[in-house]
Amino acid sequence: MANISIIRSSRSAAAPVDAALTADELYFDLIELLFFAYRDFVSDPDEVLAKLGFGRAHHRVLHFVNRNPGIKVAELLEVLKITKQSLGRVLKQLIDEGHIVQKEGASDRRQRLLYVSAAGETLALKLAGLQTARIARVIAELGPGARDAARRFLAGMIDSEDREHVLRLIARSDSLANGSRARNGGQ
Repeated sequence: MANISIIRSSRSAAAPVDAALTADELYFDLIELLFFAYRDFVSDPDEVLAKLGFGRAHHRVLHFVNRNPGIKVAELLEVLKITKQSLGRVLKQLIDEGHIVQKEGASDRRQRLLYVSAAGETLALKLAGLQTARIARVIAELGPGARDAARRFLAGMIDSEDREHVLRLIARSDSLANGSRARNGGQ
């Protein structure tokens, strides 16, 4: 599913935004829709996470570790674009609570490889299920081609210098998930 074709453009190719633009020329409607959509997109998982004493940072870490078993801490830092200190606090709590397991690298014992535990996978899938239900409802309302259009739009919102890396990460995650489902009898 990560095979997303989009119109190539760089950040600098976008229309320049300066003080000369009028309110009618700015995309206030889309900006505000993105704010409200994000608010509601994370609201269901936020409720589940709050009961566990977790927040959105925990959700992001859990999500990417679940989707990328054996991800190195350095890779996770790059994906999340956060400091080692910020990740350390969240990761420690997820490990202490039994949601993530940390292992040494096979060839380099200094590497820290991250995996979800059974409890971590259950939580990650529950949170993804809540978000999938919201997305699926909208995609169904919009009809044929909506999922592909949404994927192209969201991919286009990613900075051009990071886009290919993100799309490869998603493709790799999809491949790992499909391989895992095949090994588990399609479940």
